[in-house]
Amino acid sequence: MTAEPAKAFEALEGQARDLVALFGEAGYEFVAPAIIQPASVFLDQIGEQVRARSYVFTDLAGEELCLRPDLTVPVSRLYLERHPRADEEARYCYNGPAFRFQPLGPSAVHPREFRQAGVECFGAREKAAADVEVLLLAVEAVRSAGLSEYKVCFGDIALFYALIDALDLPERWRLKLRHYFWRPPSFHSLVDRLAKGERVEPDRILSALGEKLAGKSQKEAEDIVSTYLEAQGVPISGNRSLREIAARLRDKAADLYADTLPREVATVIEYYLGVDAPPREAVDKVAMIAHGAGLDIDAALYAVAGRFDLLEQQGVDLSNATFTTEFGRKLEYYSGLVFQIEAPGMDQTEPVAGGGRYDNLLSALGAPHPVPAVGAAIHTERLLAAVGRTPS
Repeated sequence: MTAEPAKAFEALEGQARDLVALFGEAGYEFVAPAIIQPASVFLDQIGEQVRARSYVFTDLAGEELCLRPDLTVPVSRLYLERHPRADEEARYCYNGPAFRFQPLGPSAVHPREFRQAGVECFGAREKAAADVEVLLLAVEAVRSAGLSEYKVCFGDIALFYALIDALDLPERWRLKLRHYFWRPPSFHSLVDRLAKGERVEPDRILSALGEKLAGKSQKEAEDIVSTYLEAQGVPISGNRSLREIAARLRDKAADLYADTLPREVATVIEYYLGVDAPPREAVDKVAMIAHGAGLDIDAALYAVAGRFDLLEQQGVDLSNATFTTEFGRKLEYYSGLVFQIEAPGMDQTEPVAGGGRYDNLLSALGAPHPVPAVGAAIHTERLLAAVGRTPS
């Protein structure tokens, strides 16, 4: 290792030690989950954007594995190993590598192998207090590392779900909108097309399979798809199983016969997703949109506003923060508060830290019931770079 890389490595390690020490002083136990994880766990939970960038492989025993693309899922699995009944409150911290393919090529702020130092809080019943605790700890972490200037961007997945649940929609479209929410370009395209009364144009595979799959059970669909792929000489490979492929094709086939979306519903959704303002102003705008459409989402709005009250009580200045209803649409396990900390000179794709609430993840991983959970991760290479840019 030459002098410059060695110096950078030492700086990164020193920063990580300081962050872990800070987390430990706050009552978070250090853990080191395995780097190699079962692929199915991640591919089911992390969402389209990250799963497409995961390094997946099959070992000599035929087990499909992956290099962990984040540490929240591995730490959640570790919690369940220690507490199978998921009935204990626990706080863990970590520091270690994660791995993601970079479609534009690796760079200093988007490396294939990167480090995360973070915290996860499980089982805390006072959700707003836990949200604030984790967010304040993330802010303290970046400040302690030397980042004096930063901006916090907020979002809230639960608020969007409350809006969708309040709309007068067929259940199919409610579920569909929840599903597409995580892919903004596809979501807007879907809403626009449905509101115009345009039917989904089937692609080549759907043209061949649509009529056969319509109304079929999952097992029947899997048999049909398997037979079709075999006949076409198309192997099942990559990050999707036969079950997933069949489920997606059944869903697309059903789209061919589904009702369109009322224009007024599409307008409410688009107005909602256009909100990007300081936190208090954003809450007022969402309330105005909801009340104008005759929707009752007051409980969700109250929860969002109450969290900002707690932050201000803790001395957090929200004047430079933003609340963006589009934000948080990347990791699909999030279910409530989402946030990221941005540094000057870095865009929204390069946050130095981020996190949020994920109350449904642990039950999806095998917990006998939902477990309140919230966490935050520091992107330590980005933090080091951001601190290096800060004028002394």
